[in-house]
Amino acid sequence: MGIGSGIFLIVVGAILAFAIAPDTWDVVNLNMVGYIMIVAGIIALIMGMVYNRQRANTSHREVVERYDTRTPPPAGPAGPAV
Repeated sequence: MGIGSGIFLIVVGAILAFAIAPDTWDVVNLNMVGYIMIVAGIIALIMGMVYNRQRANTSHREVVERYDTRTPPPAGPAGPAV
């Protein structure tokens, strides 16, 4: 879960907790579901921020490969002796 999903859970939870009457649906208390979603959204928001902070603290190392351009002398008969 990221920051966006945490904000989404907080918004939907606030709508369920504060905008709907408590006795709208007899099977489930929507206000309690809203409070649970708000708490879950806050936890997701905090976790998303922690993960982004860890991702920003990475270090990068640059590796440069060097190849010698000198070639060894050609093998062959030796020159005239002096």
